[in-house]
Amino acid sequence: MSETPLLDQIIKNVRVVRPHEDVIELLDLGIKDGKFAQIASNISPDTGKQVFDGKNLLGFPGVVDAHMHVGIYRPLDKDALTESKAAATGGVTTSLNYIRTGQYYLNKGGSYRDFLPEVLALSAGNFFVDYAYHIAPIASQHIDEIPLLFEEHGISSFKIFMFYGGYGLHGLSDQQNLFLMINKEERYDFAHFEFIMRGLTRLMEKHPEARDSISLSLHCEVAEILNAYTKIVENDSSLSGLHAYSAARPPHSEGLAICIASYLANETNCANINLLHLSSRKAMEAALTMQTAFPHINFRREVTVGHLLLDVDTPNGIWAKVNPPIRPRADVEYLWQAVLNNQVDWIVSDHACCSAEQKRSAKDPNNIWLAKSGFGGTEYLLSGVFSEGSKRGMSYNQMAKLLSWNPSRRFGLLKKGDIAIGYDADLVLVDPNETFVVCAAKSESQQGYTPFEGVELSGRVKNTFLRGNLIYNNGQVLGSPIGRYLKRHSSNPHGNLTA
Repeated sequence: MSETPLLDQIIKNVRVVRPHEDVIELLDLGIKDGKFAQIASNISPDTGKQVFDGKNLLGFPGVVDAHMHVGIYRPLDKDALTESKAAATGGVTTSLNYIRTGQYYLNKGGSYRDFLPEVLALSAGNFFVDYAYHIAPIASQHIDEIPLLFEEHGISSFKIFMFYGGYGLHGLSDQQNLFLMINKEERYDFAHFEFIMRGLTRLMEKHPEARDSISLSLHCEVAEILNAYTKIVENDSSLSGLHAYSAARPPHSEGLAICIASYLANETNCANINLLHLSSRKAMEAALTMQTAFPHINFRREVTVGHLLLDVDTPNGIWAKVNPPIRPRADVEYLWQAVLNNQVDWIVSDHACCSAEQKRSAKDPNNIWLAKSGFGGTEYLLSGVFSEGSKRGMSYNQMAKLLSWNPSRRFGLLKKGDIAIGYDADLVLVDPNETFVVCAAKSESQQGYTPFEGVELSGRVKNTFLRGNLIYNNGQVLGSPIGRYLKRHSSNPHGNLTA
């Protein structure tokens, strides 16, 4: 017999959850050079330098949180440090972050040729988990920079905020060019969105080998509808809080935006479209209708854990202001049915750490119109889906698909998303029987509050491994940040090269 190669680590006694297998097997996992190198029912402890007892816990692939906003309300380097630490406590091992020029983030306009290297420099050495960026082409010059972003920096996913051209981040606004930091004569409008799509189609034609991992994500709301309804709702004293905010950004605005975006994708042959954070029945129905209308477009549908766990009657009200809004319970239940019907492709946190001081107006703290939009929650993503999904009969392997496999495939992270030989040894050990009550004071996030406060969840994360390194253990984040920037590039089929 040939000698078994020496493993760096063996994690024994893991009930392995894989995205494509219904059976949960008790297995040992052998790790070498940061990859899963051996998976078997009984690996001899003598073949490993270190041995870790998985204690018969469930072992999920590391979570790929495909929608985060690190650095939106705090300096990027500081936000990356604390919020990726929070991510690690929740079993997230890969953080995909949306970023753009304009106000917030770095508060700079101009070229991505200058902007992105600064983002990457501020990120280096500050992430506890592996990370990548999605880019929003805001100015017309950014469309010409799409090939540069892909070829030099491995950026293969891009974003459009459909409402930004005529509505503010937090409410009504007539200062959008100042907000976006673009020239007076430029317009962030449907024509600009069309030209972004044409730019991505050209990129796919230039790099056919990477066609499947080049995609465009859209925040789908129509500014004109938001403007009109916000003025109506602000004058309606019968509505307040989350009820008012949902009415001011009505679901049919989402549905209309989805139809417009989908038609433009068809017109431009922009093949891979991601419809982000669908929050309502009308949005989901529009997305499914567009899939039928344009079957040659490869649509993906996303929902957030916030829209699955919260509704307009949540007691934490103003803390849950987000775009698109938290909706009534009937919409929440419809989204869950879509999840169970395999009509949702992945679930994310849409994490955007916004401190309590920034979130609420000091003079009028209960005024929903003066509150900032967005909140954190990456640390509750896995447990939130596990807890509510288990109640509804959702299988563990479907959870692994929605939280790891599907987003890793779409975004070109081909060595993430599964527990399999040759894959990055990203692993989360979960106790399915342990419950806990969400408490912001116990989170590593610097936010200081959470709209999930007081919610009881099951499926507690006990350990998180990043490329075989134990980075979270029973309530404590370990060591220094070792997260790597993930390039996604045609010359890099594994999607794991550092910048």
